Amino acid sequence: MKENHEKPIGFPKRIIIATIVLTILLIAVGLVVFPPNWRISALTRRSPSVIYSVETTEPVVALTIDDGPDPVSTVKILDLLGRHQAKATFFLISQHVAGNEAIVRRSVSEGHELANHMTTDEPTIKLESAEFERQLVEAHQVLTRFSEVHWFRPGSGWYSEKMLSILGKYGYQCALGSVYPFDPQIPSAWFIRHYVLRKVRPGSIIVLHDGGSRGKRTIKVLTKILPEIKNRGFRLVTLSELVKKGR
Repeated sequence: MKENHEKPIGFPKRIIIATIVLTILLIAVGLVVFPPNWRISALTRRSPSVIYSVETTEPVVALTIDDGPDPVSTVKILDLLGRHQAKATFFLISQHVAGNEAIVRRSVSEGHELANHMTTDEPTIKLESAEFERQLVEAHQVLTRFSEVHWFRPGSGWYSEKMLSILGKYGYQCALGSVYPFDPQIPSAWFIRHYVLRKVRPGSIIVLHDGGSRGKRTIKVLTKILPEIKNRGFRLVTLSELVKKGR
């Protein structure tokens, strides 16, 4: 009897691999666009001192801008905020302040809030405790020349209980956010705009970024979302003002 050497019928291996990769990507995108509420709730229970959002029925939202000041984009962001009677909290990197002192003073004079985002743009979680404390204090000394500073946000968003303990020693509270459109990773103003408008709620904390191409995207995004958020009846306030509205 003649043997049958025909290959079994089925999907080519490359199609199976492509299907698996596409499925993983779709799941990842789904988690980005529709992140489960339990994730933030679980993080809040784990570290109650870290703020992600505020429970309030008032139509107020905190806008936070990381990584400034920038001599070009920060000025344009301030212009936009002033045009729409919006306030923001600027999480500044202290090494970016030199040469941009006038911009920092303008931010404070126009009713915005300053916050500590360390000395350099790097993942804070990688620092040893002593180095973290040293850089925290260094940034604090720079920023408090312009106003009081009580809020802290770690570079890349990761923190440890030891970091929180050191923050408490200097009167800081750690603030992350509930509306983070992954703007450093996803270079699409269209995506960022739609993500923010989809996710914003009373008590939300929006996280955007300043400086270079990120700052340019933030300007494009704010140009679109500021009037829309206002039309929805929301007020954009500083982080401290939002916390005062909490239950």
